Amino acid sequence: MLMTLLFVMLLGFFFAKLEIAIEGDAGWATSLPTWRIEEHWALDWFWGGRAMTGYHAWAFSLVALFFHFPLFFSGEFTLNLEIRALASIMIFWVTEDFLWFVLNPAFGFKRFSKLHADWHKNWVFGAPVEYWIFSPLGLGLLWFSFQP
Repeated sequence: MLMTLLFVMLLGFFFAKLEIAIEGDAGWATSLPTWRIEEHWALDWFWGGRAMTGYHAWAFSLVALFFHFPLFFSGEFTLNLEIRALASIMIFWVTEDFLWFVLNPAFGFKRFSKLHADWHKNWVFGAPVEYWIFSPLGLGLLWFSFQP
């Protein structure tokens, strides 16, 4: 389990670096030439109130497919492997998002706040609420997926 966790976090690091190179100081694709849906009732439920962008629709889909690739490659579809893939996706996105701030020269840890990252609408205890939901959920599901 530990090796899986560390590898997922390494993937998050690399994707954060890629996204920093793509977005620069303009988080949530605000300066990218992509479509945006700023307001819709479903965004509050499924997207944390953030805008839905073409960039993020493709990025999230690509990552989900990457984490499911081993299941398709091996032809082995089990509930445990699906839980492991979903847990890995959760851990990946929390890691990637946090590292986007920490590693981004335009932000750094000092600017990791609602004031500087207004695309994250809901913050609790100094972090986006999604971190507090998906970190323990992802870790718990990952641990569960490795149980015999």
